[in-house]
Amino acid sequence: MDFNDTPEEAAYRAKARAWLEQNAPRESVGGDDLEGGTKDTMAASKAWQAEKAAAGYAQITWPKEWGGAGGTPVQQVIFNAEEGKFPVPPNPFAIGLGMCVPTVMAFADDETKKRFVGPALRGEEIWCQLFSEPSGGSDVAAARTKAVRADDGSGDWIISGQKVWTTGAQFSSFGIVICRTEPDAPKHKGLTMFWVDMSDPGIEVRPIHQMSGGSGFNEVFFTNVRVPDSQRLGAINDGWKVSLVTLMNERLAVGGPSGAGWAEFLEAARSIAGPDGAPVLKDQVIREKLADWYVQTEGLKHTRNRTMTALSRGQTPGPESSIGKVVSALLLQDVGNTAVEMLDQYGIISDPALSPLKGAFHAALMSSPGLRIAGGTDEILKNIIAERVLGLPGDIRVDKDVAFKDLPTGR
Repeated sequence: MDFNDTPEEAAYRAKARAWLEQNAPRESVGGDDLEGGTKDTMAASKAWQAEKAAAGYAQITWPKEWGGAGGTPVQQVIFNAEEGKFPVPPNPFAIGLGMCVPTVMAFADDETKKRFVGPALRGEEIWCQLFSEPSGGSDVAAARTKAVRADDGSGDWIISGQKVWTTGAQFSSFGIVICRTEPDAPKHKGLTMFWVDMSDPGIEVRPIHQMSGGSGFNEVFFTNVRVPDSQRLGAINDGWKVSLVTLMNERLAVGGPSGAGWAEFLEAARSIAGPDGAPVLKDQVIREKLADWYVQTEGLKHTRNRTMTALSRGQTPGPESSIGKVVSALLLQDVGNTAVEMLDQYGIISDPALSPLKGAFHAALMSSPGLRIAGGTDEILKNIIAERVLGLPGDIRVDKDVAFKDLPTGR
């Protein structure tokens, strides 16, 4: 792997940095997240997105005809790294621009693409992804939300069912939804994808209150939602192929978890006294933990460097990127749990004004279990690593050729 920018990459980094120095905000506006739904936070996010779009930095790899810069993936990585050094507003557009709109661009007609790509790029409209269901877990192909043809001969579809864990549905304008259209086919072959207007009266969004105190996820209920066939993405019953495009983009859009890590823990351990009055940092168990976390963090850094090297060489990163999420989510959970125990009663305080590091360790402990599910569970990612990195045989699928309606349920 190569740790250095090429001359071209260094020049691009300097250009991006100069633009950010001139245009990026110097302090956070309206709050650090969107879960509270504050108007100031959303307005700041949309304004920053529009500014980036006007300068060609909103989606650097997209073609110029769609508002992008026609740049390379490594240029996008460079800009993201430089942007992360500024207190920019939260980004409610990541799912739409990272997963949903690329799917629309790949499968919709030209009229649909012209209608949606520009507004999404400029931050005027937000999209959500409606895949997971209560009975399916991480098995997207187990979708039971159904779409059937309207019986009036119009060719429209009627969608009924429930989705869950939908991030950002509460403030989304549109969404893409995977539906069961042929129950007589095996589960991967009877699905169809549609885009839907989230303001449709048949769509109800209910926030899920999480143990972290946030409400970023939602349940979404579809009650006889009528959509014209023009809102179909891809061929009928070929939705699994369409969803793979979305899921491939999700692997790139869902990064490693952020939050208080081992370095922040190290600083806290230097100043907090243990039971014997000495700094916690002198405790042998804590020192062993710190050593383990450091090794894991270095491994993650170099795994990311492999991805950066592949991008720089014009190659497509491999399934090794799944390693990052498996390791980093567990790492954050371990750091959060150990820190809360170290802080004793202060560890359970979630008030940023009272808790060390503004409650960052408490937040890490509460949010990290969800990060082991979002974007692919630990088990799914380990299967990917086992089969596609290590070359181990895949799991036996006894349901491969069984009609979806004949699969046993409720047992």
